[in-house]
Amino acid sequence: MLSRILLVCLSLRVVSAASSLSCRWITDHKFRQHSENYLELLDTMANNSTNSTEDAEDTVSFPDHLYSQVSKASAEDKLAFTAHVLNKTAVLFEEDHSSASWEENTVENLVNVVTQQADELRSCIGSHGHKKNKKLHMYFQRLSSHVLKRMGHSAEAWELIRKEVKAHLMRANQLVSSVLSTN
Repeated sequence: MLSRILLVCLSLRVVSAASSLSCRWITDHKFRQHSENYLELLDTMANNSTNSTEDAEDTVSFPDHLYSQVSKASAEDKLAFTAHVLNKTAVLFEEDHSSASWEENTVENLVNVVTQQADELRSCIGSHGHKKNKKLHMYFQRLSSHVLKRMGHSAEAWELIRKEVKAHLMRANQLVSSVLSTN
């Protein structure tokens, strides 16, 4: 009897460890489709932008070290980190972007796609999906306060944010791809 309980516990552990790998959202290529969609929306926003950021100073450095750390983590941690990036991206684009020359519909679509992507990833990883990275949270707070607020939510500030967010989403996509390639 004890050996059966042990076998059931071991089986549940193996199944839960592989749960992110069997997530239909990722394996049915929905993640890739949504990723392509939001990257396309960000490019559309750049094409509609009349902003120049060539002289603008990047006041918040990209957190490469966080991506390096999480790239060595478990599949669930990679997906949780990606979901966190997506959530923070959606929150950032819900701020006042009226100074940007983007069409409101494009921004709404971006927020919707990114939010759905984050929700689906969280559903793939269960309780792991609520794990937050404090350093990543602080980084996005600095983007909001040091770039957007200090620059008065200007068109130039939003162009910096758009570029920064695109870099994040591309790195986050690489994390998810690494999860898929290890299967």
